[in-house]
Amino acid sequence: MNAVPAQRELPNRLPRPEGELQALQRAWQPPRGWRRISAVNNSQIGVYYLATALLFFVLAGILALIMRTQLAVPDNTLVDAGSYNQLFTMHGSVMMFLFAVPVVEAVAVWLLPNMLGARDLPFPRLSAYAFWAYAIGGLAFFITLFFGASPDGGWFMYPPLTSKEYSPGIGADWWLLGIGFIEISAIAGAIELIIGILFTRAPGMRLMQMPLFAWATLVAALMIIFAFPALIAGTLLLELERAFDWPFFIPARGGDPLLWQHLFWFFGHPEVYIIFLPAAGMVTMMVPVMARTKLVGYGAIVWALVGVGAISFLLWMHHMFTAGLGPLALHVTSVASFAVAIPSGVQVFSWIATFWKGRVQMTAPSLFLLGFHFIFVLGGLTGVMLAVLPFDWQAHDSYFVVAHLHYVLIGGLVFPLFAGIYYWAPLYNGHALSERVARWSFGLMFAGFNLAFFPMHIAGLAGMPRRVYTYADGLGWGLLNLLATVGSYVFAAGVLCCLVDLVRTFLRKEREPGNPWGADSLEWLPQGDYGVRSIPQIEARAPLWHRPALAEEVPAGRHWLPGTVFGGRETLVTSPGSAQIRHLLRLPGDGWPPFIAAAGTAGFFLLLTVYWIIPAFISAAISLTAMLVWLWGSDRPPPRPTAQIGEGVSVPSVATGRASHSWWATLILLAVDATIFASFGFAHIHVSMALDVCPPPGASLPVGRLWPAGMLLAASGLMVWAQRCLGRRPQSVLRLAVLLAMLAAIGAIGLDLGLHLRDGLSPRADAWSATVAALVSWQCFHALVLLVMGSYLLARSWAGWLRPDARATLDNTALMFHGTVAQAIVGMALVRWLPAWMGG
Repeated sequence: MNAVPAQRELPNRLPRPEGELQALQRAWQPPRGWRRISAVNNSQIGVYYLATALLFFVLAGILALIMRTQLAVPDNTLVDAGSYNQLFTMHGSVMMFLFAVPVVEAVAVWLLPNMLGARDLPFPRLSAYAFWAYAIGGLAFFITLFFGASPDGGWFMYPPLTSKEYSPGIGADWWLLGIGFIEISAIAGAIELIIGILFTRAPGMRLMQMPLFAWATLVAALMIIFAFPALIAGTLLLELERAFDWPFFIPARGGDPLLWQHLFWFFGHPEVYIIFLPAAGMVTMMVPVMARTKLVGYGAIVWALVGVGAISFLLWMHHMFTAGLGPLALHVTSVASFAVAIPSGVQVFSWIATFWKGRVQMTAPSLFLLGFHFIFVLGGLTGVMLAVLPFDWQAHDSYFVVAHLHYVLIGGLVFPLFAGIYYWAPLYNGHALSERVARWSFGLMFAGFNLAFFPMHIAGLAGMPRRVYTYADGLGWGLLNLLATVGSYVFAAGVLCCLVDLVRTFLRKEREPGNPWGADSLEWLPQGDYGVRSIPQIEARAPLWHRPALAEEVPAGRHWLPGTVFGGRETLVTSPGSAQIRHLLRLPGDGWPPFIAAAGTAGFFLLLTVYWIIPAFISAAISLTAMLVWLWGSDRPPPRPTAQIGEGVSVPSVATGRASHSWWATLILLAVDATIFASFGFAHIHVSMALDVCPPPGASLPVGRLWPAGMLLAASGLMVWAQRCLGRRPQSVLRLAVLLAMLAAIGAIGLDLGLHLRDGLSPRADAWSATVAALVSWQCFHALVLLVMGSYLLARSWAGWLRPDARATLDNTALMFHGTVAQAIVGMALVRWLPAWMGG
């Protein structure tokens, strides 16, 4: 085998045979007609994702217009209090969970592969699954509004208002199961994006040469991995309280409503930056192109992105300044709230300096970018005001906070998004949107937004509280609310102008887009369903400005992988740091399993909400079967051990162990899993520290500390032995090791559960016992996961599909065993030894 090419080494520059191009087109041919829903390629899924996210934006906007109409005049009776609470809850939930995060992931799924010079993301079926789970679950959740079954506890769902006592209907359950499930979809998308950015960049594209949108998406995706699990844990705990009377948040039985706030805002405040950072990445891609000059401060922006991501996890108590926290927590969070403005300001000054340095094209993207700067900076300034503790105590839960929130989120996301729509629209079918309509759209949106939300600052300072459905005359709020309502309709008219023009343009006949803005990044290379014809060698941060000939060389097939080696869909895997070519990655084609798995998953969660238990588990079985079907063909031995990707240059056709992208994806999944477990552990510690005596009277600790832990360690060791047996010993020995590992791990978890039950664990008795039961139940769930994964691994071994050159299933299953063992041992230690550490 020839050596893997050096970073700057290029394949031959001779024109490639047309037969290679035809084979490439056949391999990437998308399904037609109604079969389009079986597509998995990012060029299709990304468009579906964007369209669905924009649909939810419109739906949430309609709810906002109804609310603003209700508040236009004092003592209005357009909607009653109950209906307004549902509108308010659904508006916030849809905007935050079904629009804001999904739309930035959608842009990334659509743009990043082409921007990075890859053919597709590394797990196309995972992208398809994430989208369909989000679309089906989100639409089902929204439809509850028409049946009076939607939640009414606010998009933050604070208990005790959302407990069974005060919200006896199923609205809260729809939120808890529906939104929690949609967060799983967001995490799946984040894993896909992280692996795609780190492992499928074009050769030579070092980390410090990546497009800044890729950097922003990478930081945001990593934040999703550690922020969103806290919300999943919180929704599970609150649903367990509602369904089974486990009193996590009921003070009379040892619970604490503040526990929900800690878990929710550990997700909720980083989410603001998860939304903002990819939008900022889009801004950073557009600003130098619109200014016709290189970006000022590339390295500073990279560190600013990382800094914002890190500091944001210190800010969750920013929303709890009036919750009765101690002075140390208040002051630390206040300082962090000030500090996060520094890296954010670095980005703003970089954009301003780039505009100042260049000659700005006053086109539609530039208008929206300038509007974004004005609105977002004003929102940032009011955020600094709210970081001042005495001011926050006065403005908390007033309309001042509502105004600040919308200036940050609409200014920080919606205006960059609409700039991006105008900027990248030609990539869809080659046609740009109307500049004349764009100016009307921007003018209406900018004027309408400021008219709608600036008066809210004044109303809040005048004493108007948030979350009220009406107000009395004579308070001085009437004119301010009337102006806000008029502004909201003006803003909606601007959005409508853009969306109508977008639909009109996208219905036109397809043509080559070219590079209308004279952009510098790879997505503007000639593209097909397969992405780029050949994967370019990158030597600079602005590749199309540094080497304009790429626009001719790449479609001529003069760079890496000009065709299809094995007749299917393929891309290259490169090293995470320097982007050296590692191996060929064979990608799956279109198919129905991701759609069926997503529909089954959605069915499981949604049917549980209405207590259709048997149909719910049937849906879960269908989803699991579809997942196993799609996985069965993914871990395949290659037709040949090497693949020729250029004239005289061959690379490995498969990677195993830590060289495999799937191994790293499993490791990231374990990080998500561990964060959920850590959230349960935090709940147990939080409840324990509030007790006078731990464990509380009537509760007891199980005896027998060593046997379950010893069995778990044995299970982990057996999986290591199984990995070493592959290719060295008969498969029967490997199967025996896997079987013994399953028995040891599942037996240990079952033994631990039995010890708790024997000693009278009663989750309904008090919150401490409920948190213990949650930790034990989480490990029982893992026992089921290990049972499924171990059985699947054994089935592959019996079928002859487990080989040294097709061992990802074994390596990834072993990782899951090790993660489960570590969690279970920590959980056992936490439950048994925490009382001793506390002196109980």
